[in-house]
Amino acid sequence: MAKNPDVSNSRKLGNLKIVWGFALQYPWRIAGACLALIVAAAATLAIPAGFQQVIDQGFGGHTAAAPIRSPMLVMLKGSLGQYLDVGINFWFELLLATVVVLALATATRFYFVSWLGERVIADLRAAVQRNLVTLSPSFFEENRPSEIASRLTADTSIIEQVVGTTVSVALRNIVIGVGGIGYLFSVAPRLTALLLIGIPVIVLPIVVLGRRLERISRQSQDRIADVGSIASETLGAMKIVQAFGQQDREVGRFRDAVENTFSTAQRRIALRSVMTAVVITLIFGAITLVMWQGALDVMAGKLTGGSIAAFVLTGGLVAGAFGALTEVYGDLLRGSAAAGRLAELLNERPSIAAPALPIPLPEPAQGRVSFSHVEFRYPTRPDVSALVDFSLDVAPGETVAVVGPSGAGKTTLFQLIQRFYDPAAGTVSVDGVALPLTDPAWVRARIAMVPQETVIFAASARDNLRYGRWDADDDALWSAAEAANAAEFLRKLPDGLDTFMGEGGARLSGGQRQRLAIARAILRNAPILLLDEATSALDAESERLVQDALDRLMENRTTIVIAHRLATVRAADRIIVMSDGRIVEEGNHDSLSRSDGLYARLARLQFEGMAA
Repeated sequence: MAKNPDVSNSRKLGNLKIVWGFALQYPWRIAGACLALIVAAAATLAIPAGFQQVIDQGFGGHTAAAPIRSPMLVMLKGSLGQYLDVGINFWFELLLATVVVLALATATRFYFVSWLGERVIADLRAAVQRNLVTLSPSFFEENRPSEIASRLTADTSIIEQVVGTTVSVALRNIVIGVGGIGYLFSVAPRLTALLLIGIPVIVLPIVVLGRRLERISRQSQDRIADVGSIASETLGAMKIVQAFGQQDREVGRFRDAVENTFSTAQRRIALRSVMTAVVITLIFGAITLVMWQGALDVMAGKLTGGSIAAFVLTGGLVAGAFGALTEVYGDLLRGSAAAGRLAELLNERPSIAAPALPIPLPEPAQGRVSFSHVEFRYPTRPDVSALVDFSLDVAPGETVAVVGPSGAGKTTLFQLIQRFYDPAAGTVSVDGVALPLTDPAWVRARIAMVPQETVIFAASARDNLRYGRWDADDDALWSAAEAANAAEFLRKLPDGLDTFMGEGGARLSGGQRQRLAIARAILRNAPILLLDEATSALDAESERLVQDALDRLMENRTTIVIAHRLATVRAADRIIVMSDGRIVEEGNHDSLSRSDGLYARLARLQFEGMAA
């Protein structure tokens, strides 16, 4: 995958700006969460101030009208006047009211930030998927789909935790920390100044250890992606694994990946534990020393018992807030690494795209396909030429069969016609328009494809058929199914067209899957048909049904068929024989059989094999 240096090498929290961009689409939810957070933090800080008054005016033996030293409560007295000049019951009632406010504000904050977390992740997943489906096949050749799927699940789960919990906790602790320090200054300025001297000593290990933690966190996510990739690959090929007796090898391979993941996670946990221990030692060590000095001040009469109690409670809140920030920072770094991995997918741009002003294809569609001196190499195999000075013109309505040994370049023709790749030299055109000059979507709309390896989605038969034309009604679906010799088995399914096909069409036989794919192509009703030998792996009865359906499908269409079985090409208008990316022979079955060239040798080998 093409790496963005600013993303992959980042050791900061800048990657999270992609998450913030999605969150900004819901400003009122953010405002509600922030308001609830501020109220909850203020209520939290009000509790020590209330205890100060309870101790000084109740347990300290003062009257209800004793002077109020807390600035926060002085403000309350200024607004409530005579109502504050009451007994100790008032202060306990005020504490209870503060607790109720704290509970309601905390619940409100939890709802808003949790909603934001779920909403942002849903939007982010949708945006990444929306971008992925625009990328060219070359991207998926260079990047494992299973790893990409892991990013859409594991990484987004981490970001969900960051948005729904970590950010909220971080902001709450920042507000409590800053507000608490302000309150501490109002209660005991000298003690607070002593407490703050240790802050730079605390921040330094957070920064140093945090950078290492972010790097290890990213490695941990990579290892998790490896585990998901191996699991997906093994489960998808379970029949092959069991058929060849490779269960132990796959168990070992998965175990090794899991152990690598654990090893990386162990390093992350150890570093985070050291980071937490160092910071907590520094924070609470500083608090202990300050409290020591505070106790001496109380003994000297410089502070009241209520003041030192409020200082201790608030100091504990402040210390807890800054201590929690060390763990929060680690989570934020982990979320930043996950966001960076998702940003790579979101920022990836397709190598095949429509030009700014695409040329429309002529109407009505003709179905002409032309290759002119095409040179092509796959990006993953740059040293091997797939096509060499290849030229071919297929007239509207013509059926051209393409034969040749494996690796001759037959499938490459289909890849280029659908503009999944662009040639290095030469041009490929449809209906007289060079493909790079028009919109790929317009080109693909004129093409129907029946692959050798049929793709059946884990959905209903109806939805699999409608992939050919999504707006087709049931009458059109059944008509296509009849033409493809698929109606009989579809009607026998438990729920008809609404029957779930299973993963990869597991509930269907090979011949049924092929006929479903043919029905899909019939429904598309495109002027150009690409067939990749759809009968090569079928039994005689299924082959007859599929071939009969193909004959109907090929009527009045430009058809290019990749033939692995020479018996299927006898009726073609023209046969193209390819070898090493070039056309080496051209003609019909009879003329090519008499020429004693590559086609004749392939035919003899196949027919002799059938006879044997």
